[in-house]
This record gives sequence, structure tokens and C-alpha cells, in this order.
Amino acid sequence: MLRSELIAKLSEESPDLKTREVERIVDTIFEEITSAMERGDRVELRGFGAFSVRKRDARTGRNPRTGAPVRVGAKHVPFFKAGKELRARLNGGEDPEDRHN
Repeated sequence: MLRSELIAKLSEESPDLKTREVERIVDTIFEEITSAMERGDRVELRGFGAFSVRKRDARTGRNPRTGAPVRVGAKHVPFFKAGKELRARLNGGEDPEDRHN
């Protein structure tokens, strides 16, 4: 789903709000999630999942074209972990982590 599709869907479901207002709400939500992650905070949306930031250490990678070693610096990357309810919906009502072998 694209951002524009999300805004259109929310506008459709909330006819009392103007599209510009819905767009501002969506932008504010994304900006707040981004700002929290910039600060190193974890953002949890119950039933959906949690966004966090993970640190990747510096490493030696490979140039895919030449195979030559390339130094890749340390960096922070966004990470998303799906919530239990989301995993259950994606797996037909069954949470794969609840399975017993």
C-alpha cells in the first residue's frame, strides 16, 4: 500500500475529514515514529508490531561486480517486529510462535 492509497482509504472511511486533514494526520504519525526512532526509542503499536533501531557493526563486505573487499562502516538500521495479532492474521489465525513441536 502506498502512502497516497492509505490517505485515500482513510479519507473514504472518515468523510467528515478533508483529505488535507487526513494527509496531515498521516504525515504527523510517520514523523513522530521517525523522530522517536532517531532518538533511539522503540515505537510499539499494540496488535501491529514494534519499530526499533538496531546497530550494525562495521564489517568487510564484497563489491558484487568485482568481488573486491569493501569496508562497510557501522550504521543504525530500522527494524520491525510484527505483533502477535498481526502474525496470527497473516497465518490464518494461528501464531507460528505458539506451535508446539
